[in-house]
Amino acid sequence: MNCFSLEGKIALVTGASYGIGFAIASAYAVAGATICFNDINQELVEKGLVAYKEAGIKAYGYVCDVTNEVQVKELITQIEREIGVIDILVNNAGIIKRIPMCDMSAEQFRQVIDIDLNGPFIMSKAVIPSMIKKGHGKIINICSMMSELGRETVSAYAAAKGGLKMLTKNIASEYGEYNIQCNGIGPGYIATPQTAPLRQTQPDGSKHPFDQFIISKTPAARWGTPEDLQGPAIFLASDASNFVNGHILYVDGGILAYIGKQP
Repeated sequence: MNCFSLEGKIALVTGASYGIGFAIASAYAVAGATICFNDINQELVEKGLVAYKEAGIKAYGYVCDVTNEVQVKELITQIEREIGVIDILVNNAGIIKRIPMCDMSAEQFRQVIDIDLNGPFIMSKAVIPSMIKKGHGKIINICSMMSELGRETVSAYAAAKGGLKMLTKNIASEYGEYNIQCNGIGPGYIATPQTAPLRQTQPDGSKHPFDQFIISKTPAARWGTPEDLQGPAIFLASDASNFVNGHILYVDGGILAYIGKQP
C-alpha cells in the first residue's frame, strides 16, 4: 500500500487558478485525487481551467467568494452533489496588503483578515460535517512565516496568518476525535509571478536588495519554488499523516531556524 497515494480522494483547493494553489492541486492530481478549485471571478476560473487542461489535468472550477458564507455553502453542496464528499480541503486563497500600519485603514485591515482568516473558518466549517459522516478528512491551511514573525508593512497579514495558525490548532483539537486532521503549511519566500519584481536584476547588473536580503537569510541560499511545497502538501493530505494534527510545517529553506550572517 502506498500511504502517500490520494487515489479516489476529492480535493478542493481554494484560489487555485495559479501560483501555490495551482502547484498543490497539480501535485494532488498526479497522486490520484480529483481536483476542484474556486476563485473570486469567472475570468480567473477560466484561466485556471486552461492551465489545468494544458497540464493534462481534469479539474472542476467554480466561482465562489470564500468570505461569503452563503456562496460557500452552495459551493460545497454542489460539489457533493456532482462529484462527491470532499476528502481534502486546502485553504489557499489569500491576499496581502503591504502598507505601514499607521497608514492602513481599518477597512483595509478587515479585508485582509476577512479573506485570510475568516475565509478558512467559513470553508472549514462547511466541509467538516460531511467529513465527520464519512469518517475522515484533511484540512490544510496555507499559513506563512508571518504566522511566527512580524515585518514592516504587513500588520494585517501577520495578524491573519497568526490567527490562522491558531485556528488550525483549534480545528485539530475540536475535531481530531472524528479522524479529521487539520495542519498548516508555512511557505517561506517563494518565487512566483507576484514576487518576480523583488528578484529582478537591477540596471547596474546587481541583484535586487530584497533578493540579496532573502538569500542571505535563507540557509538554502535560494528562494523556494511552488514545487517545493508539493511534497509537504501531499504528505499532509495523505494517510501518511494520519497521526499528525495541529502541526504547522514550515517550508522555508531554514529561515526560521537561522539568526542570519554576521554583518
